[in-house]
Amino acid sequence: MSTSRVKTFVIDTNVLIHRPDALISFRDSEVVIPIWVLEELDKLKSEAEGRGRSARAAIRFLNEVSRHGNLQQGVKLESGGTLKVVLDYDRSVEESLSSSKMDNKIILCAKYLQSSSLERRNPDVFFVSKDINARIKAISIGIKAVDYEKHKVNIQHLYDGFRELHGEKQAIAELKEKGETPIPEVTVFPNQYLILKETADDKAFIIARCDTKDGMLRLVDSTMEPILGIRPLNPEQRIALDLLLNNDINLVTLIGKAGTGKTLLSLAAGLRNTMEEKNYTRVLLSRPVIPMGKDIGYLPGAKNQKMSHWMQPLFDNLEYIIEVAHKQNLKSIDQVLNNKIIEVEALTYIRGRSLPKQYIIIDEAQNLSPHEVKTIVSRAGEGTKVVITGDPHQIDNPYLDAESNGLTCLVEAFRDVDIAGHVTLGHSERSPLAELASELL
Repeated sequence: MSTSRVKTFVIDTNVLIHRPDALISFRDSEVVIPIWVLEELDKLKSEAEGRGRSARAAIRFLNEVSRHGNLQQGVKLESGGTLKVVLDYDRSVEESLSSSKMDNKIILCAKYLQSSSLERRNPDVFFVSKDINARIKAISIGIKAVDYEKHKVNIQHLYDGFRELHGEKQAIAELKEKGETPIPEVTVFPNQYLILKETADDKAFIIARCDTKDGMLRLVDSTMEPILGIRPLNPEQRIALDLLLNNDINLVTLIGKAGTGKTLLSLAAGLRNTMEEKNYTRVLLSRPVIPMGKDIGYLPGAKNQKMSHWMQPLFDNLEYIIEVAHKQNLKSIDQVLNNKIIEVEALTYIRGRSLPKQYIIIDEAQNLSPHEVKTIVSRAGEGTKVVITGDPHQIDNPYLDAESNGLTCLVEAFRDVDIAGHVTLGHSERSPLAELASELL
């Protein structure tokens, strides 16, 4: 390849925090790490949470690369690119962009490389950052700036797990009579659901799941019995329960705004599968420990006491299930926890575990990175079902957005997999006030 066509990508620290192995994504290109990125990684590496883990992973990756050559001159990567550490920056705009800040030095390093490239008639230098303001500053001084978009999803076209289909009168008749029929001549994904109507204006409909292994539509029962007192209130909730109760589907993702029933349905299905049908040994609950707004600091007590504060939204749903279920063997949250029917686990301690025969529910997963979601799903042992829920429009993690979080990436990555299913829940059933708040605010 001619060096005159090689693109240069200057990587910001936050890209490596988002994805420690991001450097191998830039194929057949020159990848540059400004020395000040290493300084920032050094400061972050001692943190116990996600940023610290990512910083340490990035440092280990760079250390491994350094064994194969001189980083200042450039080391060849397996992806075909070249990795280089640069120690200089452009001083011509220091008055406008102060070099006293690490972020600005990283941007000015990109400016320095751009000036050098122009002399070589190779102007393709890009500053890569997850920080919008840093990209704006780079653009302001004439540098091409881009977001790191690997594992980025167009949220406006996110797969929703179902579609309406009109005019399939024969298919509707066969589903009502036999409970199954061949999939119509339309493009579908494994475990996608079809809402079938005879005409577009018809209010009557039936729901069927696409079993692509057999090429058949399977009817979803319209008279579904309540699950521990919880009854589906709309078509999307019926689809969600069908996925949650289907033990051939090992991964279920549920997306929806506040009050759509994601957590409530997941808990009810998990408890039924564990307590009544004995398909799993326990329900394992977790959610990211990321506060909304200003953090209140460290919480006292042992792990379970600390986690109880973070898990309170899940316990609220559990209390409601206990209240409406009227089951003799489901009396209180303490009884459920003490009998090991439900285990609460911090995501911090899930790495390295192997979890067979468990019903795992991860709530608020929009606050997890793709790497963290990969870590969680890869913990699933034989006979385990993983349910991951969240709302991509309610993100509290400052390093993620609706298009780059682990939940939306998981939905897109698994839509072609026949042991996975997804549904987007669109109707809030919590209260008219909650529905209005979701729509208007």
